[in-house]
Amino acid sequence: MTEAFILRALAAGIGVAVIAGVLGCFVVWRRMAYFGDSLSHSALLGVALGLITGVGSTIGVVAVCAIFSGLLVWLRQQRTLAADTLLGVLAHSALAAGIMAFSFFDGPPVRLYGYLFGDILVVSNNQLLWVYAGGIAVLTLLIANWQMLTLTAIHEDLAASEGINPLHANLLLMLLMTIVVAISIRIVGALLITSLLIIPAATARQFAKSPTSMAAIAAAVGVLAVIGGLTMSLHIDTPAGPSIVSAAALMFAVTFPLSQRSQ
Repeated sequence: MTEAFILRALAAGIGVAVIAGVLGCFVVWRRMAYFGDSLSHSALLGVALGLITGVGSTIGVVAVCAIFSGLLVWLRQQRTLAADTLLGVLAHSALAAGIMAFSFFDGPPVRLYGYLFGDILVVSNNQLLWVYAGGIAVLTLLIANWQMLTLTAIHEDLAASEGINPLHANLLLMLLMTIVVAISIRIVGALLITSLLIIPAATARQFAKSPTSMAAIAAAVGVLAVIGGLTMSLHIDTPAGPSIVSAAALMFAVTFPLSQRSQ
């Protein structure tokens, strides 16, 4: 009989893979990989503050990532520094502050490794509920605003000429990424979340014929990566989060030469 913790891990991984795969397409189209990295680094500070204040790690991550996103939008509008410079300053400052903040938590010992690289095998029923509640909210908002988000991602000026406010689209996309980071941190950790957004979408882009098909293929690749990574972890005793990312990277490495040959 399959152990309950494995079923919870599989359910949580699949839930995250579907929403990360779809949302990752927008990250790839808009070349926001570094932003995803920065946002995930700030999540560690959210976890620490959530534990210290007692509101919980998930709420802490959402709050800190939302503030981080708003601060980034405001700083970019000032146009005093390049975007990658701002992201570098904010990302590494938040990561350092997060690790320092853990030293002020006087509760039960915290496994920092689990927040950095994921600990999917200890996902609880409550965390599983957060994954699916957050996932349904993200997918609902994506479907409801699909045209606005895709048009802004493909050509921002064209979107503006169609009456779409690019600022609103950017803020919505950052909100959705904040939710995905918050619910993914237990799966692959703060340092590997972006890989689950980017690698399945990059794999799907080689074969997709439309934005919709790319989103569907990316979600499927993410699910296969979760199944393959968990299988690898259980059979050869490797860390689950990095194994999932490695499985996704392996699929990209195998399919990339095939896509080049077919062109």
